[in-house]
Amino acid sequence: MRVLPYGSWPSPVDASLAAAHDGRPEYVGFVGDEVWWTAPRPAEDGRRTLVRRRVDGTQEPVLAPPWNVRSRVVEYGGQPWAATVRDGGVLVVFAHFADQRLYAYEPGSGGAPRPLTPLSTVGGGLRWAEPQLLLDRGEVWCVLEEFTGEGPGDVRRVLAAVPLDGSAAADRAAVRELTDDGHRFVTGLRLTRDGRRAAWLVWDHPRMPWEGTEVLVADVTRDGVLSGARVVAGGPRESVAQVDWARAGGDRAATAGEGGQPADDALLYVSDRSGWWNLYRGHEPLCPRQEEFGGALWKPGLRWFAPLDDGRVAVVHGRGTAALGILDPQTGELADAAGPWTEFAPTLAVRGERVVSVAASPRSGYEVVEIDARTGRAGVVGAAHHDPVDPAHYSEPRVRTFAGPGGRDVHAHVHPPRHPGVVGPDDELPPYVVWAHGGPTDRSPLVLDLEIAYFTSRGIGVAEVDYGGSTGYGREYRERLREQWGVVDVEDCAAVALALADEGLADRARLAIRGGSAGGWTAAVSLTRGGVYACGVIRYPVLDLVGWATGGTHDFESRYLDWLVGTPARYAERSPVEHADRITVPFLLLQGLDDMICPPAQCERFLRRLAGRPVPHAYLTFEGEGHGFRRAATTVRALEAELSLYAQVFGLKAPGVPRLELAP
Repeated sequence: MRVLPYGSWPSPVDASLAAAHDGRPEYVGFVGDEVWWTAPRPAEDGRRTLVRRRVDGTQEPVLAPPWNVRSRVVEYGGQPWAATVRDGGVLVVFAHFADQRLYAYEPGSGGAPRPLTPLSTVGGGLRWAEPQLLLDRGEVWCVLEEFTGEGPGDVRRVLAAVPLDGSAAADRAAVRELTDDGHRFVTGLRLTRDGRRAAWLVWDHPRMPWEGTEVLVADVTRDGVLSGARVVAGGPRESVAQVDWARAGGDRAATAGEGGQPADDALLYVSDRSGWWNLYRGHEPLCPRQEEFGGALWKPGLRWFAPLDDGRVAVVHGRGTAALGILDPQTGELADAAGPWTEFAPTLAVRGERVVSVAASPRSGYEVVEIDARTGRAGVVGAAHHDPVDPAHYSEPRVRTFAGPGGRDVHAHVHPPRHPGVVGPDDELPPYVVWAHGGPTDRSPLVLDLEIAYFTSRGIGVAEVDYGGSTGYGREYRERLREQWGVVDVEDCAAVALALADEGLADRARLAIRGGSAGGWTAAVSLTRGGVYACGVIRYPVLDLVGWATGGTHDFESRYLDWLVGTPARYAERSPVEHADRITVPFLLLQGLDDMICPPAQCERFLRRLAGRPVPHAYLTFEGEGHGFRRAATTVRALEAELSLYAQVFGLKAPGVPRLELAP
């Protein structure tokens, strides 16, 4: 075992390796007996493709470059595809990122994808998500986001029906609107098995969906009109994250109604009315627990539960983590799938007793996993994890709860440095980087991340902090951040960093903070406060609340500050752009030039405020990148720049890594 300074260990986990494994499978679905999902392609300009797993187990991409299966609804996107078996073949409908049109495609037919929806030159155009194929009506029902002007807030959203014959490809009037635009946001349309009733979610500004949503139910007429829509659950202080239909009564046999006819399906939904997102049938909880059976609805089409034909329900649930279980509503019994996975993503598909999701663990990246609901057996069916290096180079994370200000709990995942052939000197403590997650109404999943391994295998520790306001720990924990953004998140991250130093696990003089999006805000605010970190990395951040609130971001989050900060009088007081001149330590600022959520203008104003001050820093921008980096070359440049910053500030050796030039 060699003894080398922390942060200077040789590692097989280079930036190219981490970049090649960036991203994860999403949006699983059954097409007949086949399992399909979307998959990242970092080396192909960061596009996403569709992958199918045939019945014989072989896997193949459905769409070649440049097709990019990704929606831009609410900018974060949502469920971008649907498919079904028809006339012995497959019909796929998908949203293409470049023009945001819906396309129909029949793999193996020899034809190219054909457009179903028109182009619009107004603002952000027309965007589509959550397609559902209704072959008997010759339509695909979906969410339509339509820009009516050039501003980010000039937008309306409705449920719409698009003809499958292509008649709307050049005719917006051929798109049939199923709802009016009386609500700002709409998502989650689900139909009963007989197609006679529909349920969906709505909410309006200034609420975010984790603050309050409503469940609407309507009748579906013979000619496909939604009639008599009424609110049946939810409200301004109740967040319903998902809705669906299941067999009435939840029994194992087909439930009969009057005259022996099949009974109406029962409405299922996930609500946090108890303080935790739990599953309800009607107004009765099915498995009341202090756990989350739902989460923050950042993207249309996320699914935390899926009803089975026999009345049971597949559920993603947990507290600070996410398991996949099968819930029997009759008995309340919840049986979790066996396997090594500790984190299941909110994507589910069901066919008979087969349940498919996406899962990962601290020792494996995200994989497509299938569970037999009858036996509980589970296995990987797609995107299987293969260790690109000896897993002895992966850190062994520790789930910790620290004491924050006033003794409040602060949850974190601590990833100590680890290398199979190297240890640090006895008289030296490792540097540590605090990672602040985005959102901020989100959390850090406990999974293998080669970007973390890139640092820990070199002798740099990482601590992922689920600061107050994070999901996964109940509504009370989320509510800690109400009007306290830039306060509670900053304090909790600092509490974890200082506790690691006080415990003798981290070098107090070599602490750093890193974050992207809302985490970039937390990192930037932390640096303006000073006193804890020796440097920081700020990735596509929120920096200017005044600009954000006055048309400087997209519509979805344009009123988020009402909850996060409160009165506009606090905007300038909290904004890093107003206090950039207080920063005294080196930092790296990373920004995508196509970012519509956190536009580059914020970074430019931030740097102008810093002009003339002797603070070493670098500003790297990336063409073709939006909010979050998807291209392999971008990830490589960003990771190597970050490591170079730490090497210069902490006095480390980073052979083979280009030196980051710091100004002034």
